[in-house]
Amino acid sequence: MARIKRLQVDPIAEAKRQWLAHGWEDAAAGMALVTSITRAQQILQARVDETLRPFGLTFARYELLTLLRFSRAERMPMASASARLQVHPTSVTNTVDRLEASGHVRREPHPTDGRAVLVVLTESGRELSEKATDALNAEVFEKPGLSRADTDEVVRLIARMRRDAGDFEDPRPIPDAL
Repeated sequence: MARIKRLQVDPIAEAKRQWLAHGWEDAAAGMALVTSITRAQQILQARVDETLRPFGLTFARYELLTLLRFSRAERMPMASASARLQVHPTSVTNTVDRLEASGHVRREPHPTDGRAVLVVLTESGRELSEKATDALNAEVFEKPGLSRADTDEVVRLIARMRRDAGDFEDPRPIPDAL
């Protein structure tokens, strides 16, 4: 990954200082939170993209392959994939189109619902998902840039934010806390 020159000052801390100086005290912490998370996402996404590039995958394609690999029969309705990946059905269709063109998935008619289409993982898709997961584990997930305790705390806080925003409900029975 190309390294950028380190800045002499943290631009987010400077932005917060400016928010405070302009009298926006009530918004300063939230602005710093939003821009910090956005920047952290950019940093992590760049690492993921760099790791997946040799496999010819985007993160969206990787996620779909891995979702299928983890499903019981390595197949699911496209609508279910859309819901589980939390993306618009058009995004899943485009992702499936690309993966199907490269032979990593195929479409099949749903056996009981004539309106639905199943997306099915192929052997090459399974192998690609496994190799890409090994690379992501080694290059990104095992070394996210924070200690294990800090990583667990950030995930816990963001999960609470997501739940409170309506992203998901606590399942019953409740699994171990993030």
